Amino acid sequence: MTLPGIIYLLINNYLPMLGVVIAFKNYNAIDGFFGSEWIGFKNFEYLFKTEDALIITRNTLLYNTTFIFLNTIFALGLAIFLNEIKNKLASRFYQSVVILPHLISTVIVGFLVFALLSVENGFVNKTLLPLVGMDPISWYSESQYWPYILTFVNMWKNIGYLCVVYLAAIIGIDKEYYEAADLDGASKWKQIRYITIPMITPIITIMTLLAIGRIFYADFGLFYQVPLNAGAIQSTTDVIDTYVYRALLNTGDIGMSSAAGMYQSLVGFILVMLSNYIVRKRSKENALF
Repeated sequence: MTLPGIIYLLINNYLPMLGVVIAFKNYNAIDGFFGSEWIGFKNFEYLFKTEDALIITRNTLLYNTTFIFLNTIFALGLAIFLNEIKNKLASRFYQSVVILPHLISTVIVGFLVFALLSVENGFVNKTLLPLVGMDPISWYSESQYWPYILTFVNMWKNIGYLCVVYLAAIIGIDKEYYEAADLDGASKWKQIRYITIPMITPIITIMTLLAIGRIFYADFGLFYQVPLNAGAIQSTTDVIDTYVYRALLNTGDIGMSSAAGMYQSLVGFILVMLSNYIVRKRSKENALF
């Protein structure tokens, strides 16, 4: 029964790992995978000796750390709230509304944000700002606003998925715990604090560890499509993925792109192992492995 899944993983996930060799070669299509010149770590040197290396690494880490923290908090709160809705029809409706943004293409999300923030016809500039007596803002040339915009868009789009995962875990908690707590006079807040949170801590830990593993990977669509690749705001919207993509378009340097991918994977692996080790030291049963 597991054979089809194993074959899929081998073809889709493990065989492409052989391509990591490209990170150490001056790859060109004429010489091919095996014939291209071996250049060692020069691709990595090119990636990290650029003036933007520190900026894109800082942006990637800070954004993803913020996303992990806020998405976990708000998704958990939303899951607890949805669990309190006793009407099944209403509960299904709200769950559908919550998960819907996660299913929307990032390209469409980019156009939705543009419809809100467009300088000439955007809803914010034409409707909301005049109500409070403010002048229109050139959103796509003012970099200071984008950390908040990108954080909000990421939360709106991804909280729903986490919420459904946490909600499924909460629903699986034995109701007898809550009945016993009611008999002892425990308030809803105490039930959440002493029953709900501890019971789903393993799920929270697993989802957080998986997110930490991709902390050096940015959501390419979010950072490229939503800001519309505006050059004026790249100091706050540029991350490793978008930087490598633009470099690949401009130079066609596949080796450098492969080096960046290997760098992201290696750091992610180390962070997952380290985080799991720390969790295992504190609570062995909550560790991922």
